[in-house]
Amino acid sequence: MIELVIPARKKDLGGFEVGRVLPFPQRRMVGPFIFLDHMGPADFAAGHGIDVRPHPHIGLATVTYLFDGEIMHRDSLGSTQAIRPGEVNWMTAGRGIVHSERSDIAVRSKASRLHGMQSWVALPVESEETNPAFSHHAAADLAKFETRGVRGTLIAGTAYGLTSAVPTFSPMFYVYLELDPGARIDLPDGHEERGVYIVSGRVEASGAEYDSGNLLVFGPGASVIGTNESPARVMLLGGASVGPRHIWWNLVSSSLERMEEAKADWRAGRMKLPPDDDREFIPLPEEPPQAPIHLM
Repeated sequence: MIELVIPARKKDLGGFEVGRVLPFPQRRMVGPFIFLDHMGPADFAAGHGIDVRPHPHIGLATVTYLFDGEIMHRDSLGSTQAIRPGEVNWMTAGRGIVHSERSDIAVRSKASRLHGMQSWVALPVESEETNPAFSHHAAADLAKFETRGVRGTLIAGTAYGLTSAVPTFSPMFYVYLELDPGARIDLPDGHEERGVYIVSGRVEASGAEYDSGNLLVFGPGASVIGTNESPARVMLLGGASVGPRHIWWNLVSSSLERMEEAKADWRAGRMKLPPDDDREFIPLPEEPPQAPIHLM
């Protein structure tokens, strides 16, 4: 059964549009996933690209997965890593990390397209203050499977009898699927909460069809998704709940006091900037805690 359908809401991040899926007023999280953005597709003329200046995170892990384009990641650990389609950047913020995301000079030299998903995974309470870390995983190293007109890539966690090499902190799954016309597949079992985000095409579930740009949140029990006359691409996500979380700007925590500490640290310049990108940063916004803000 589908418990809720969440439409992506368009958000302009300074000339770059995303579809904001999570958090949603009626559903803050699906498993440990507390934030989900559908980036683009966005087309840039030569000389243009994205420039997300250095900003902080705590209490979460960021997961970037691209379909088109390239993003250069830099963080306060000294990591500098381009991410390209089919690869995974997993950044564990833990007690605190600062990173930037930009289009590199080579990408800006010609017209380009950017399309992908960015998600935040809330860390369990016992791991919220873990040491920050960054890991990159090549497309060839990710677990893949194929069955009855469905091709899948396991990005993180466990699903369909596979376990990803991407480091995780709680039971979860994150899967990219390509479905041919007429394909059917069961959703992963053994997980407490499950969602299906439709990247492109139309998907049939529980006797109805749903367009791209919607997150279908499923209840427990056997569930099947499929396609009819056209192909589709979807992201499967979910896992065990890690409990309630506060989210404000780029900060996630089970403790409001901890969030205030992080805000004060960023305001006072006590958080290290990426060594290869330390000439500017995003200032702490003066916004009420009731208004979650995300700048990638």
